[in-house]
Amino acid sequence: MSQFGLRPRSWLALCMLLTLTGCSTVKGWFTLDEDDGTDPVPLVDIVSEVKIRKVWSTGVGDGQGDGFYHLRPAIDGDVIYAAGNDGTVLALDRISGKRRWKQDLDLPLSGGVGIGSGMVLLGTSDGEILALNQADGNTLWASQVQGEVLAPPQTNGRVVIVQSYDGRLQALSAEDGGELWVYDSNLPVLSLRGTSTPIIFERIAIAAFGNGKVQAFDLETGAVRWEARVAIAQGRSEIDRIVDIDGSMVMVSSNLFAVSYQGRVAAIDIATGRKLWQEEVSSYSGVDQGFGNIYVAEESGSVIAYHRNGQGVRWEQSALTNRRVSTPKTVKGYVAVGDLEGYVHFMSQVDGHFVGRTKVGSNGIRANMLSEDNILYVFENGGTLAALQVSSLDK
Repeated sequence: MSQFGLRPRSWLALCMLLTLTGCSTVKGWFTLDEDDGTDPVPLVDIVSEVKIRKVWSTGVGDGQGDGFYHLRPAIDGDVIYAAGNDGTVLALDRISGKRRWKQDLDLPLSGGVGIGSGMVLLGTSDGEILALNQADGNTLWASQVQGEVLAPPQTNGRVVIVQSYDGRLQALSAEDGGELWVYDSNLPVLSLRGTSTPIIFERIAIAAFGNGKVQAFDLETGAVRWEARVAIAQGRSEIDRIVDIDGSMVMVSSNLFAVSYQGRVAAIDIATGRKLWQEEVSSYSGVDQGFGNIYVAEESGSVIAYHRNGQGVRWEQSALTNRRVSTPKTVKGYVAVGDLEGYVHFMSQVDGHFVGRTKVGSNGIRANMLSEDNILYVFENGGTLAALQVSSLDK
């Protein structure tokens, strides 16, 4: 226990909450320099090549709240579901923004939103898992797990997979929330505040952990099918040895792509866990794909496009240094990232040059953005959920 009454891992999480520049300055948290080069770079004027129109926007409770959460919306068909830390849950028509239903749960929501088999799945900071009816938002069941839940629970209709901040992966019955199995990843001493979202694929659940590993589990039994190490802890201090995989992974055909902090971006064969290629990079956010690329937001703020086939870097956009860039998201022919001031930046998928920019709010953007057709859905930290239509200027 530290002198602040917090476990080392909790102390690092607190630093992450208080710092102005996020994970990109982990080492800088422990210096007192006033000018350490970590201020966000000012934005320069760009020539807009796209039209960005706000189709609709609405408020979702208090948004991310005060716990450095990454609550993100989810889309199923023509409905988008969103939740705020204060317990507000909304179902909206994703085209018009018209409300389908609203629930005020009065619970500290910290993980969500997961969607599947008629359920809206949410987790709380107290380790409670809730399954709501997609049709009306009424509670189907609630279950208690060990640990704070920071990622959206996932389901295939039979099993609900929950990953908690303490390094556990837990399987629940989708029927009533009963526990099926638990796996403990044995987290390192220090870890960033975040959890990657598990993926359910056929008969396995794939999860990434704070020890730099990606593992596949049998859905029914919890047995480990394979494991792949994306990062290896190096250095003398516990800070130097942080290798969390906190951001979202992405599947393309039979391959899985993941990125770690102070480690690598890697392509993994889903059937065997064999690494197909890897490149050194440090990122606390996840990856996205498009145009034959894998997109990574590097911890410094650079956005990097890697050839999906492993042939190295296609391009790098470094004009967003220290702007705490979110996980990239492709929309139409572009790739978008949010930043700490609430701006959304659009880049060409071909060469990474800026094609547009707009501001959604002033509280920053942490949550993964979503896209359908030519609409980008952005959930700003303060609770504004906006639908942005993106089109070329000649339309």
